[in-house]
Amino acid sequence: MARVGGRNSALAWTVGLACAVVVGGLVWIAAPLVPGLVGFVGGQLGGPTSGPVADDAGAEAAGTPTECRELYDTSVWRSLMWSDDSILTPSTDAPATMAPALVDALAPAVRLTCGWTGPEGSVSTTLADVPADAGAIARTALSVQGYTCDERERRTRCVREDGDDRETIDIVGGLWVSTLESGWRPPGYVDVVADRVWGAR
Repeated sequence: MARVGGRNSALAWTVGLACAVVVGGLVWIAAPLVPGLVGFVGGQLGGPTSGPVADDAGAEAAGTPTECRELYDTSVWRSLMWSDDSILTPSTDAPATMAPALVDALAPAVRLTCGWTGPEGSVSTTLADVPADAGAIARTALSVQGYTCDERERRTRCVREDGDDRETIDIVGGLWVSTLESGWRPPGYVDVVADRVWGAR
């Protein structure tokens, strides 16, 4: 094989080895970040990263939701995530409500609050623990405050509309889910959240 004038084999081997070491080091540093990146991208797209997402009937197989993503089926999650300029703010804030006196009386122990804001308005949903008789208390208290309350099997649902605001409160036993929609009413939102929380219960 013809040699290129001025080329030093020893130097070429040394530089090549140094490059290989640098590349290997970078791969070793980046490796722990790969699972997190895959999980983030999968969450943004609404697809599973390690198994199937719970079906639209509820999240019972995975238990009561512990994070905002688990409150929604794939369709609602995508519609929220891909809505122009929508922002999700998870927290443990007290429920956004038009019935502050009831919230004060029941003192819900908040598990999570998922607040969405977008060009159309805002949506805030709270999942919390309340006393076992909270459904009966809510039905009595809210019926005289402009809410329409009814029983759906074991679930108490109270709904009130006031201008652009609509609040829905669902209670089963000691579990509370409330949603306050202000201007923005994503299709199917309230029923999907309730199904994800209670599902086959």
